[in-house]
Amino acid sequence: MSHYSGNHLAGVLRTLIAKEHTITVFSKKTTNPLQGEILNLDMDTGAFELSVTYDKADIESYIYQGYLSFDIEIPAPSDEEVTEIYNFEKIKAQPLKKETGAYEIKCQLADALFTEETRGAVRIPLILGMSARATLEVFPNELTIKGRLRNISTGGCMLDIDIEDSLPLYVNQVLPSVTLEFPNGEYFYARGCIRHMRPFGSEGHAALGIQFVEVERDMENALFHVVSESEREAAYRAGVDGRSVSQSAVYIPRKKEDSILKHASQKSNESPNTPPMVKGVRTIARQLQAVLIFIKNWNAFPEETLYDCTDSLLYLVRQNRKEFLYALSFLRDQPEWVRHAIQVAGLLADMVTSRDPHSPHLREALAGTLMHTMGKPLLMSEKLPSLKTNMTPQQKEILLGHVDKLLEKMSELGWRPSEGCLDVIQNANELLDGSGYPAGKTGDELSEFVKHISVIKAVNKYTHARNGVTPRTPLDAYRWVHEHDELYDHMILTDYIQQYGLYPIGSLAKFSRGFLAWIMDIDNKGAPTQVHVVKNLAFIDAHIDTVLTSTDFMQIGRLVGIVNPNDHRVDHKH
Repeated sequence: MSHYSGNHLAGVLRTLIAKEHTITVFSKKTTNPLQGEILNLDMDTGAFELSVTYDKADIESYIYQGYLSFDIEIPAPSDEEVTEIYNFEKIKAQPLKKETGAYEIKCQLADALFTEETRGAVRIPLILGMSARATLEVFPNELTIKGRLRNISTGGCMLDIDIEDSLPLYVNQVLPSVTLEFPNGEYFYARGCIRHMRPFGSEGHAALGIQFVEVERDMENALFHVVSESEREAAYRAGVDGRSVSQSAVYIPRKKEDSILKHASQKSNESPNTPPMVKGVRTIARQLQAVLIFIKNWNAFPEETLYDCTDSLLYLVRQNRKEFLYALSFLRDQPEWVRHAIQVAGLLADMVTSRDPHSPHLREALAGTLMHTMGKPLLMSEKLPSLKTNMTPQQKEILLGHVDKLLEKMSELGWRPSEGCLDVIQNANELLDGSGYPAGKTGDELSEFVKHISVIKAVNKYTHARNGVTPRTPLDAYRWVHEHDELYDHMILTDYIQQYGLYPIGSLAKFSRGFLAWIMDIDNKGAPTQVHVVKNLAFIDAHIDTVLTSTDFMQIGRLVGIVNPNDHRVDHKH
């Protein structure tokens, strides 16, 4: 490894930006991270320019007391491996010039590879492929979360977890145990207290800052050992001269196949046939989760982010409604509350704009629709440790309080939604005959928007797996809603069926020659005209990735019906 006398952090940074990467500049004041690009990195001094694209954000809110922080994300080269995210904190920064939509910020890396924390401990970043596993016990014997170590000091550490796993966590929470396991099998554990939490990188991760509390006697030595070994390894990898710089045994995996890099990757290997609109829909999902992290941990309501989501939805549906409907089906891998909220809002936007392209009240109704399930993750606790499992009757009872929980949180943050937004948050779960919740209102007390939402919600609920119940086909879901016309508006259901048909865009169809295909487009009679073929049931492990239009359907046979993707191990990544 070559040693040089220049700035060591610059060496690390250069290695990272030589690969395909994304740079995300974040701020505690907004959920909207900026995308950046590094220019003119000076290897001797560690000076560089950061060019950020910026829309309307005030650049000052990203620079705090003359410093900014950013994440660099290196996508995983393959499915088996993990996206690498590195975090550069407290970089000296001054904005230079502003062009339309871009800022040039002059930045200066610190001289030292390691930064000193407030409590005098030195923080060691896990750089250039160093990795260690973390396990957090959230509720004793009830819920544990897996993550990866990103930096460590004798006072605490920063972990990287899936954003979905961050739902039950909040700032100042005490975790019964935090265990760090290193490649050679050494480990350290202690109780931990969450000091900060934010979205991490640009795609589906959260960063947790944890302070170690009550480190047991026999663990103190273990902690000093792994911290000093991490320092040695980081110095070795960054090419720092001097001080017994050699590889640390702690970072040499015991067995190759035991490699920690097998930890489930977040990277979705989108196929070449992934429509561009999917990116837009996934961004909305990410923003909505950022809103949740924000209202749970910081004392402000990020109204701007919520309306960004709303406006993006409206923009996408007006741009190309069929591509948009297809993109909505790519949310299957998202947390349930996010998937449901965005799909329901998307169909509401589509149904309303088809009838009334400039509906003045739609934007507010959509904001409410995006928010209406957010109370569920806010209710998570020891009694309700997960939203994914088959719930007990007591847990279902707790969940019925999700509307009140959200309203309570909003008033605590001093956020007053508009009338139209509040209408949906309060009433999305009410039914015509008064059997809904929380207030048991009847049809004459409910707005047209709420009646629409309640039909869309019901069909969405029954066509997706939940609580161990297998999903119904669209036809069966329509039949169920139709048979319960005391609960749902009959006219709206008729409109819905006319608009989406028996083979809605985004559902998985089975064809007579044994092929499975996602429906991408239908004609005005509701028959599929374009599909994305992903599997042939005769070769269950082989993946196909072909788009066909109706002229070529004879290759796959006639349409047999809609099937459940989970029964056939099919997801949108293939």
